[in-house]
Formats: sequence, structure tokens, C-alpha cells
Amino acid sequence: FEQANNGTIFLDEIGDMPYVLQSKILRVLQERQVMRIGSQKLIPVNIRVISATNQDLEQKIRIGQFREDLYYRLNVLPLRIPSLRERAEDILYLFAEFQKTTNRSALPVSDDARAVLLGYSWPGNVRELWNVAAYASFIAQDTIGVDALPEYIATRLQDFSPLARRIDADGLGGGAE
Repeated sequence: FEQANNGTIFLDEIGDMPYVLQSKILRVLQERQVMRIGSQKLIPVNIRVISATNQDLEQKIRIGQFREDLYYRLNVLPLRIPSLRERAEDILYLFAEFQKTTNRSALPVSDDARAVLLGYSWPGNVRELWNVAAYASFIAQDTIGVDALPEYIATRLQDFSPLARRIDADGLGGGAE
């Protein structure tokens, strides 16, 4: 918090924070002061807070696992970002962008691999997609086919030809350019 003074701090996975630590975070947010461990001096902080969670915080409040006062302190401008499986139109675009983080340009993706990527449920959300894109980038030579996808995804291949036709009809097939 002290290093974020006059800036922004990001609290990721706030819903997983232990209940006893939540009161300490709440105090910092309310008082806008921190105290270093072992010190008696209060240090003022001027911070913006962005927090994220995949937890249902209202449910956690009901069962006593999340502080209601902290929830309302953080819930000033709530933004809900749908999970990746709710926005399939982003999968191929993000996959191509994530490939570039491996210091290679985005490789074209075969129709079968596209169908597998679009048909997968992505329980690990965008982080899982990033890992799969990195994996495929390292494995593939010229084109990312089903054989360049991790086995746990590639083995879910079924007959995706109807899906592949719909993808092309909807303009989601794109591949890398």
C-alpha cells in the first residue's frame, strides 16, 4: 500500500482473502493510513483500489466468509466481465494475441483446432487460454492443428464439422493473418 501511494493497487482474488485479513484491508481503506510492522508511525496513503474475484461475494457474505463492510467499500464501480465461455467470439482473437507473447508471430490455426478451441469450456478462463496458446506456439511448426494443443483439450475432439461450418458462416473462423 505504501508503494502504491498516489497510484493504484490491484487486489486480485479478493474473495479468497482470509476473513481476519479483510478487517486489516478495510481499516487501510477507511483510514487511508498504514503502519509498517514494528513501527509506531502511521503513514498516510492516497490510493485507488481495483479488486477482482471469481467468487460470489454476496453469497460469501451470507455464509460469513466475507465482510459486508469491505464489500461495500470495494463495490463502488462494479464491472462484471463474463467468463471466456460466455464470450466465444473472443477466444480466437485472444489466442492469436497470446501466441505473440511467446516471441513468435501468431501461427495460423487449422479449422479442426479452431473448432476444438471454440468447443472447449475453458474452466481456467483467460489464464488457461494463455497457457494453451503458449503451449501450442512452442509445439506447432507452421500451423496450429489439434496435435499442437495440450492432450487434455485435444482428446475432447469429436465431430466438430457442424460447428466449423457455423464458425465460418458467422465470420469467427478468421485464423491468424
